[in-house]
Amino acid sequence: MAASLRSEVTTLLDSLGVSADLYTRGTLAVTSPLTGERIAEVAEISAEDAKATIGRAAEAFRVWRTVPAPRRGELVRLLGEELRANKEALGRLVTLEVGKVPSEGLGEVQEMIDICDFAVGLSRQLYGLTIPSERPDHRLTEQWHPAGPVGIISAFNFPVAVWSWNAALALVCGDSVIWKPSEKTPLTALATQALFLKAAARFGTDAPAALSTLLVGGRDIGELMVEDRRVPVISATGSTRMGRDVGERVARRFGHSILELGGNNASIVTPSADLDLTLRAVAFGAMGTAGQRCTTLRRLFVHSSVYDTLVPKLVNVYRSISVGNPIEGAALVGPLIDAASFTMLQDSLKAAADAGGTVHGGTRVDVNGEASFYARPALVEMPSQVGPVLEETFAPILYVMKYDTLEEAIALQNDVVQGLSSSIFATDIREVEQFLSARGSDCGIANVNMGPSGAEIGGAFGGEKETGGGRESGSDSWKAYMRRQTNAINYGRTLPLAQGVTFDVDGGSTEA
Repeated sequence: MAASLRSEVTTLLDSLGVSADLYTRGTLAVTSPLTGERIAEVAEISAEDAKATIGRAAEAFRVWRTVPAPRRGELVRLLGEELRANKEALGRLVTLEVGKVPSEGLGEVQEMIDICDFAVGLSRQLYGLTIPSERPDHRLTEQWHPAGPVGIISAFNFPVAVWSWNAALALVCGDSVIWKPSEKTPLTALATQALFLKAAARFGTDAPAALSTLLVGGRDIGELMVEDRRVPVISATGSTRMGRDVGERVARRFGHSILELGGNNASIVTPSADLDLTLRAVAFGAMGTAGQRCTTLRRLFVHSSVYDTLVPKLVNVYRSISVGNPIEGAALVGPLIDAASFTMLQDSLKAAADAGGTVHGGTRVDVNGEASFYARPALVEMPSQVGPVLEETFAPILYVMKYDTLEEAIALQNDVVQGLSSSIFATDIREVEQFLSARGSDCGIANVNMGPSGAEIGGAFGGEKETGGGRESGSDSWKAYMRRQTNAINYGRTLPLAQGVTFDVDGGSTEA
């Protein structure tokens, strides 16, 4: 299996246009969580070369910002074409490098295609404002200009989609992009960069060299980019601890951060819920991507009147869900990314049991021996929201608790430091509207009759509180990649001042 897996990775990378020198002679060992075997050795960038790369990206920005926005959109359209043509190969590579089931690997590439489509239309809609002036013969306008090179720090769980959310928008906004991928998933980054270069070659000379660049390396390389004043915007996806460090460093140099951090996401099941729909939605929300999504469902509050109907059925789903190597069968749950993730799973389950929880599942599943880490998803019935329930464990654990009133459930949902995603299962419009109101969910995403995961690119993605407050993807998220400028234009022959201020200066006539 190990030899054939490495061989397939080599074939995929070659088909995607990645030079073998980039993944066969380096110092960064890449292993597949499917088997735990090494599949590549990726070349890492030095600090000196990283600084030079940032300099080239800054030069590229100065050229790219002068290209008309609809023309910039054409490059992103071509990128979308390359992604469409190579969807199967790139999606397969995501599965091999991250361990996602094949449909999720393909779905991630589809997300990239979708955001390219969105950004192409956006390239003709970077609207400003015309504002009435209080002064006669004056006009106020607001316009948006490219911000500069955008640094992107991505996590392993969505190794290419997150780059596209940022890059597609940044490119049409007139920015260059610099990507520091997770050390756990550099191969998909190399492949994506190769596809971008294909699109740029088709686009022509309007696309400067170093418009999109890649920094493969460890934390020190990420810190170097975060500290560099030539990179005015840093978009970082990862843990709250990482985001706090990035946010503070960028703020000290008065840069701008787009932070997508932790999510301890919850769903509320009301007495009016459609329980069959709820069962399916909860299962996917809690177990999809082996619980390794920032929007994974981690806390479930079930009304006491339906608890004994829903939860036993849910426990049966957890017992029967297929866990295994997704390229060898039809398993719905693949591996955890590495040993550290499995250890976190076990530590959290022990803490939950110590706090009075009843644990279902969570045991290791032997799929490919000791080098890979498969686990049966865990459902934990908790007496209250204490201990590990208040934390985000990036693993398939669902904590289930009873509640009696909707106000109580909303308060419990909001009583964590994270604020990414949430949902309610209800058919009573009053319950739904209360959940969506100002006194309802405090999260950046609030869904109805679906789980908290599975965001679409049309809406802005991101959360509140220790989730970081950033927004990526759709809606007006493009504004984060630009700088705002207000313009006052006097087209008259006098100089009326704002707020009725007078400032008369005696002097000679300026007329000839």
